[in-house]
Amino acid sequence: MEHLFSQLLSSLKGMWKHRWAGFCTAWALVLVGWAKVYLMPDEFQTTARVFVDTQSVLKPLLVGMTSVPNVEQQVSIMSRTLLSRPNLERVLRMVDLDVKAATPRETDAQVNELLKSIRILGTGTNDIYTITYSNADARQVRDVVQALLSIFVEGSFKGKRGDSEKAVQFIDDQVRSYEDKLLGAENAVKAFRLKHNFLLPREGEDYSGKLLQASEALGNAQLELAEAEQARKAIEAQFGGDEPVLAAGGEPGEPSELDSRISALNKNLDALRLQYTDQHPDVVGTLRLIGQLEDKRRAEREKQASTTEGVHQYSPLFQQMKVALAESEARVAALRARVDALRERQARLQEQRAAVPELESQLAQLTRDYHINKENYEKLVARREAAKLSGELTTTTEMMSFKIIDPPTMPQRPIGPNRVAYYSLVLLLGVIGGGAAALGLAELRPTFLNPAELRAATGLRVLGTIAMNWTEEEKRKHWRDRIGFGVGSACLLLSYGGVMAYTLLFR
Repeated sequence: MEHLFSQLLSSLKGMWKHRWAGFCTAWALVLVGWAKVYLMPDEFQTTARVFVDTQSVLKPLLVGMTSVPNVEQQVSIMSRTLLSRPNLERVLRMVDLDVKAATPRETDAQVNELLKSIRILGTGTNDIYTITYSNADARQVRDVVQALLSIFVEGSFKGKRGDSEKAVQFIDDQVRSYEDKLLGAENAVKAFRLKHNFLLPREGEDYSGKLLQASEALGNAQLELAEAEQARKAIEAQFGGDEPVLAAGGEPGEPSELDSRISALNKNLDALRLQYTDQHPDVVGTLRLIGQLEDKRRAEREKQASTTEGVHQYSPLFQQMKVALAESEARVAALRARVDALRERQARLQEQRAAVPELESQLAQLTRDYHINKENYEKLVARREAAKLSGELTTTTEMMSFKIIDPPTMPQRPIGPNRVAYYSLVLLLGVIGGGAAALGLAELRPTFLNPAELRAATGLRVLGTIAMNWTEEEKRKHWRDRIGFGVGSACLLLSYGGVMAYTLLFR
């Protein structure tokens, strides 16, 4: 510790020995530094604050009708992209700074200068955005901030207009495409139904039910046929011998057995036509039987006309029996025709039921495709209208409003540079530089100020020292030297005070 103190004391003595060199160095540094600070250009700054009101009344009213644009995100993105190169070049044109740039390199320099000097701050909770710009020209400061504010407001309204138009155009193309698909699906379903109209089941019916009904109808018809055949056999069993004859050689105009049967069949036919159409199996069978009996009657009459045999006369009971037998045969024939028709219908339904599942599967596929295309088409139409409404909402002034809290103004006093701090820093650096210069000279031209330093440096024993005997003239000279150094130092401090006072009062 004593060694360090001794070295420090030795350094201070060496600096004091070269104090005038350090003094002149300090003055030179201070004067040059103060001149540089004085010549620094003034810097002006202006700030604009804008409040973006995104809590629109339209938002809750349009929920569910369309996609409400996220105006908060829209404004936030615009605030982040405000300092893009296209926007800064637009600012240069708006404030006529582009006329000062003759080459693209100078334009790049202007853009970089704006990028360094502009600051944009925003608070996500309060929706207040601040635009600040600093420059040596007070008018340019105001104009640049005003241009940035205009671009910010305009860009916030038109940020997503192009995106909305592209979305609407894309949806329009898809709607036209699905219109063609929907029309093709409708035509396919219509053509399929027209082609297989008789095979496809009607609403509320299926082939299983139809087949069950046909089976039940066939069973009932077969049962009725069996009953009719049994009744006919019972009537035939009652004849049991020769036909009774009342008189022979009857007149040709009297009715015969065939006439009675044909008459009975005609009565039965009239009753059937009241219930069924001419295509009904019972009607068809009766008509066929009547035709056969008429042909038989015509043949018998022709035979009777060629012979001279007499006409048998039958008893009334026998005629009634013949009529009953004819009616029974007619009913049996009708029931047989009905049973055959029902068998054919049942067989046809069996064949159709085997083909119906494939047809139903094809129809279900066509119908499914139609419903899918229809659903997508309706969704796209709804989305298109929602996209158009959303595009209108994006640019409307009702979704958000801008309120200028602090408009940009032309600053009257500069905000920089901070000459007070710079003057003080220059003084400190000058003092340190002067001390460093004196210490450097002391190190370059070392001297031994006491016997201990000489003994430490040479390693030799010091036998004695000779003291300096100063004359009066030398003493006065040393006194004047110290006074001059003090006065010079005081003048440096007074100069610092004058510079500071001028700066505070006039700058």
